[in-house]
Amino acid sequence: MALDIAAIREHFPALKQSAIFLDNPGGTQIVQQGIDRMNAYLVEHNANFHGAFRTSRESDAVLEEARRAAADFLNTRQPEEIVFGPNMTSLTFNISRSLARTWIPGDEIVLSRLDHDANITPWSLAAEERGCTVKWVDFNPENGTLDMEDLRAALEGRPRLVAVGYASNALGTINPIERISEMAHAAGALVYVDAVHFAPHGPIDVQLLGCDFLVCSAYKFFGPHAGFLFGRYELLEGLEAYRVRPAPRDPPGKFEPGTKNHEGIAGLLGMLEYLEWLGVTFGEQYIEKYDQQFSGRRLRLKCAMAAIRAYEYELSRSLLDILSEMPGATIYGLQDSRRLEERVPTFSFTLNSWHPRQVAEELDKSGIFVWDGNYYALAVTERLSLEETGGMVRVGAVHYNTLDEIAQFGEALARIALN
Repeated sequence: MALDIAAIREHFPALKQSAIFLDNPGGTQIVQQGIDRMNAYLVEHNANFHGAFRTSRESDAVLEEARRAAADFLNTRQPEEIVFGPNMTSLTFNISRSLARTWIPGDEIVLSRLDHDANITPWSLAAEERGCTVKWVDFNPENGTLDMEDLRAALEGRPRLVAVGYASNALGTINPIERISEMAHAAGALVYVDAVHFAPHGPIDVQLLGCDFLVCSAYKFFGPHAGFLFGRYELLEGLEAYRVRPAPRDPPGKFEPGTKNHEGIAGLLGMLEYLEWLGVTFGEQYIEKYDQQFSGRRLRLKCAMAAIRAYEYELSRSLLDILSEMPGATIYGLQDSRRLEERVPTFSFTLNSWHPRQVAEELDKSGIFVWDGNYYALAVTERLSLEETGGMVRVGAVHYNTLDEIAQFGEALARIALN
């Protein structure tokens, strides 16, 4: 059963505006179920945690149900492997400090030039403070794919950590995380995965991926501004957390300093409830694929994300066709229509004689929202020698976008290109 995009769009009140949201890599629109959960929390259950009174007990119940739902979304072994935080960047800085306490001068860590800076700078700063060496893994500038031979060479020094993105927020490339985890573990390294950009686009299974940590930001996939991190429980348990003395001593609480964003976590739960609905309504054809491994909410969430993934191949193909035929456009990243399974529908490009900001401004006049610049993927624009010229224009679709919207984007871009 194909996705009924009209029915899906009814769940997103922001889509009633006369605008085409292709700025999704910087943050998607929030689903109504998330808004409802946030409102209900603030009106009915708003209290700090672990109190003896009713609203505090109710608040605890909402947060723990959200933790269980996040664990189901990522297929963790137990809910206590989920740590809540403000966003991926804050969570990564927090965990990087704890992990760096285990490093000694001369240790090596491995970083990727394909990554968002939030999966680079926290680690490079920690390495500098501990006297460690950073080994860089390059990407192929012709197609935006990670250089696996470069990774193999970087692992020869038996590093302590490999930090890598699941999908590039700049070029749309999906990295082979399962293979990277196998290689890194064989070299004795832990694996930290930034899944922020992949999370809206397909199923995530941390047990299958074999990674040690994986982190998401809910506002990038239909929720509010809240983040959550998976960490293998034995690692979270063994690490020293930066915490105040009365705070919990065990995971996940010891990594959640201060009072959490309760309403944001409630909204995250609502977003996952929407994905459950989508899995029940449109994911029936994927049940046979997953029902030997999953049941209940985990099965529904996997079916939802598989259905989204299948639909988004159409969006990727349409965007690729438009940009490939656009006069003066240079696409960065995978451009082979036979390799769509290796990317998400995020495309970055430049247009001859046009500054990326000018292109974004012109598209805005047509009610089409896109990003320009480096999108905090500074290492990417530096590697492509685009930082000094304003970076790139980025267009990113998600499952609530339509093929008609993609066509309207193509028409508006053609008017700019031919101007």
